[in-house]
Amino acid sequence: MQSSAAPAAHIIKDRVDAALALRGSGRFAEALDLLNMPGEYAQDVYTLRGDLQLDLGRVHEALGSYSTVIALDRRNMYAHQKLAVCLRQLERWEPAIETLRKILAQDSYSDSARIGLGDCLLHLNKPEEALACFEACWSEGALLPCLFGKAVCLQLLHRYDQSEATYQRFLELKPDSEEALGNLIALSMEQFALARVQRYALQLIGLRPNSAIALQALVVTAFERREFESAAEYYGRLLDMAPAPDLSRGGGNGAVQYRLSQESAVGLKLRQPSRRAEPRSY
Repeated sequence: MQSSAAPAAHIIKDRVDAALALRGSGRFAEALDLLNMPGEYAQDVYTLRGDLQLDLGRVHEALGSYSTVIALDRRNMYAHQKLAVCLRQLERWEPAIETLRKILAQDSYSDSARIGLGDCLLHLNKPEEALACFEACWSEGALLPCLFGKAVCLQLLHRYDQSEATYQRFLELKPDSEEALGNLIALSMEQFALARVQRYALQLIGLRPNSAIALQALVVTAFERREFESAAEYYGRLLDMAPAPDLSRGGGNGAVQYRLSQESAVGLKLRQPSRRAEPRSY
């Protein structure tokens, strides 16, 4: 028995080494094929198989591989971490929370698990519990995601001043964050603070000239200030987008919830200069 087991182990090791080499050169599918051959494999093989499946976006399959590893060794924290990644990608928030709490029970210093737990709790609309997770993070590497997560929690808890200050701190470290600026627009719209809406919208336009969130915000601020020419210009840029949001029906993407009267929307359209059709190129 020992003489047959040794060659088998040698063959498996050769396959793993070859799969790792293929993965290193970006040939994920070929590497996975090597590990999909019939045979009795150790947990390291299932772990690598799961990693390759994740590389290929085959999340359901990766979930099965990491679950097999955990069945073989319930204390394998790497497999638990990857299992949590799969569950979050599949939006299975409750099982992900359970897995992340198991990780934290074994490693209370894991900020990555704590951030993942906070994110899952936010998706379940539990901002107070999520806030506690982000506030408990301690490592320098966790600073940015924790600041952002904390700002979102405070916004959802209607603690607007604290939320805005936290977003501002986040933007000092990451000034090109479109998501943070979009959230600040939404936060300012909730308070109908038009000066701040305009300021953040212009910042976002500077990063992304065709940002629907920013253009909608600028339509609103210009219209409220009776700056109709400016409102018409921004509205025209929205109309150039496909599909254009219909503000007369409360259209928007969640950041800007505002309804123009049908008469006002028509008036803005009438202010648009005529657009000559561009010739098609074939």
